[in-house]
Amino acid sequence: MIYLIISIFCSVTVAVLLKLARRYKINVLQAITWNYLFAIALSFIFFKPSIAELTNAKLSPVYLCLGVLLPLVFWFLGASIRNIGIARTDIAQRLSLFISILAAYFLFGDQFNTLKILGLCFGFTAIIFTLYRKSASLTTGGNWIYPLLVFFGFGIIDILFKQIAQIKDLAYTSSLILTFAISFVISLLSILYLAVVKQQKLELVNFACGAVLGFFNFGNILFYLKAHREMADHPSTVFAAMNIGVIILGTLVGVFLFKEKLNKLNYLGLALALIAIILITLSQFHAI
Repeated sequence: MIYLIISIFCSVTVAVLLKLARRYKINVLQAITWNYLFAIALSFIFFKPSIAELTNAKLSPVYLCLGVLLPLVFWFLGASIRNIGIARTDIAQRLSLFISILAAYFLFGDQFNTLKILGLCFGFTAIIFTLYRKSASLTTGGNWIYPLLVFFGFGIIDILFKQIAQIKDLAYTSSLILTFAISFVISLLSILYLAVVKQQKLELVNFACGAVLGFFNFGNILFYLKAHREMADHPSTVFAAMNIGVIILGTLVGVFLFKEKLNKLNYLGLALALIAIILITLSQFHAI
């Protein structure tokens, strides 16, 4: 579970950095682009991959799909955080657990015992309670589209990461580098287009912010993949613990750091989320 805890911390930190970007007038698109460049550099520093293995690797459609989706969903995530806040965006992101759990059962052959089913019931109830708001509407100004795209995007990304973790003919660290490289090329083409056609300036501050973002994004994805490798027979445990864990930490950060308001049902949702994680974790060690 240590891998999941580190991944959860890194994931919420990425969300916080995207939230702060608006306050300090950081160009999110440029920061995201350089984030992938630094993630690639970190991969080479820490993993020292074989250049021959990378250059001769067969580009699976999984790498291509994930490489394109990562920056796209990252952009949607940043837009959602800026428009509806960090707590709600995290919840919209974690609602993608529905997609992941269905994939765990139908695509990856995961077995659900009583404790896991009970934990998932608590988890989904927690998501609903934590999402509930009395006043503000997501439909105002079309803001609902951002969390919707985040929901579908992260659900598909979760499935693709699980598929990458199952690839045996290439080290998962090399798979990570290939994915980051594709994402970097896609993002770089986007900012070059904006620089040339829209006359948008490339600024050094965005490069520096991309370095910090890249560090935590690298950690998030690396340890998420490690968790899938470590618990290969329990993909639903990884999906659920990761999503519900981010709900708890992300909501607390939203409340204490950004003064986002929660009601009684939201706090009840946090308590249910904690119970859900405990049940899902225990389900790995019991057959019932």
